Amino acid sequence: MNLPNSSAEVTFQENNREFSYRGTVVLTLAVQYPEIQLRENPNAQARINSRFRQQGAEFSRYAAATLYRQAVRDYHSAQEHDYPFRTYDAVMKYEITLNQDCYLSSYRDRYEFTGGAHGNTIRASDTFSLKSGRRFSLSHFFAPGQNCRRVVASKILRQAEENMRQNPGVYFDDYKHLILKYFNPENYYLTPDGVTIYYQQYEIAPYASGIVTFLIPYDSLGIVLSCLGRVPQF
Repeated sequence: MNLPNSSAEVTFQENNREFSYRGTVVLTLAVQYPEIQLRENPNAQARINSRFRQQGAEFSRYAAATLYRQAVRDYHSAQEHDYPFRTYDAVMKYEITLNQDCYLSSYRDRYEFTGGAHGNTIRASDTFSLKSGRRFSLSHFFAPGQNCRRVVASKILRQAEENMRQNPGVYFDDYKHLILKYFNPENYYLTPDGVTIYYQQYEIAPYASGIVTFLIPYDSLGIVLSCLGRVPQF
């Protein structure tokens, strides 16, 4: 039976702008962020929506100030040295990865193109309780005293070793060291099938590999998602 507020209604808000300088568009901005509705839990709804709105507003302000000034400087340089100016892009989009069992999990990708050979994407994520609106760290889903970093990192290493056997060169040669060095327990999100850990571009693999993800099934971590809260299997 689907309990009240075990999932949220999700829509998306958008903010699209063009920033011009001397008649030339030097920066385009596209921001898309979620807005949820919990009909029987307005307090949790407000807490979650406030965070999403703040994230969208912060990225918009960053683009309008920092990136715009940088784009104008590059525009002047292009005019001075007689080479084409390439319009900057700033894009932030969200993906809802889980919306069930009283949890809402998502990631957002911030993409910036500033005239180089290619753009750059940085990923961040949030996992919320749809009962309280509270944001959960990865350790929430593990039993008290359990070393979630060690447990998760060991499973990532095993997956990475198998991936390298099947596709040599998919990661940097010292990928084992880099996986441990750059492991960040905040860089996770939930899916229907398990916990996904991600690494930013260039951290453990070449640019062509993009943002590298590792899906770890819930049962291998001893986790069962429930509206009653985290339920360890062992």
